[in-house]
Amino acid sequence: MIPEQSPFNLSNDEAYRAWRDTKLESYPASIEQLIVEIKDPRQLTPTEREAILARVRKANMAVYVSDTVGDEDKQISHRVSAQFGLTRLWLDPNRLADDDGVTSLRVREDDEVRTLYIPYTNRPIHWHTDGYYNEPDKQIGGLNLHCVRPAKEGGENTLMDHEIAYILLRDADPEYIRAFMEPDAMTIPLNDQHGFNRPDRPGPVFSVHPERGYLHMRYTARRRNIFWKDDEQTRRAREALESLLASDTPYIYRATLQPGMGLISNNILHDRSGFNDDPAHPRLLYRARFYDRVGGT
Repeated sequence: MIPEQSPFNLSNDEAYRAWRDTKLESYPASIEQLIVEIKDPRQLTPTEREAILARVRKANMAVYVSDTVGDEDKQISHRVSAQFGLTRLWLDPNRLADDDGVTSLRVREDDEVRTLYIPYTNRPIHWHTDGYYNEPDKQIGGLNLHCVRPAKEGGENTLMDHEIAYILLRDADPEYIRAFMEPDAMTIPLNDQHGFNRPDRPGPVFSVHPERGYLHMRYTARRRNIFWKDDEQTRRAREALESLLASDTPYIYRATLQPGMGLISNNILHDRSGFNDDPAHPRLLYRARFYDRVGGT
């Protein structure tokens, strides 16, 4: 049950309009406005931390550029995240994940199972939020991606604040939101292969945290191994979201992380283009996913 005073309650248009106007006021017009130059992400200065946090408060994301070029220290992801209260790592309960909770994203042609999972290949990854297959009480709140080495070609990320997606959909037709808030709007079917032990995971696309009141989004644009609620309202909402994500709206940003760069976000919508590697210097990113949100935002 969404509280009556919440801006995400479809019956409270006044609260929604006030929240919407504040959200859109001086919203970043380009990815450049989300970039913060820092020295060492493992030990931010107060000014660096506040600059990153201010961008996350506004757009649910920030991109940092650091002096850690060539540094393969996995503690970078742990330590930069901890400075924003991201401490409750989601430890992937399967054999594909790294033991320390920070996943090394690189092409793994040497592993027959990993080649079946797109993050370990050079194939494009379509729009999604992380952890859309998790249990309802273990949703991903915060995400850090840190680039050690980019691909030789490609590997661009496309980014969109999920709160902006909510606004654009609600303004177009509040019934899209109503459909996406149904508890069985999107179901990820069971996976009991390759060390996974996950039952069916039904749930909404948009939900509101019962205690803290923030908006959460759970979504994947994948076409296989997914069941959508079979009704006209959900179909129309899906088509509207797909059209939005395929549009040239200025609210969609594009960035290819370079060595020493990283993304800190509240699990926004994102994708990744396909890429070609340099065999001598293959693409390597570290990914850390948390139950927490950045800085309590």
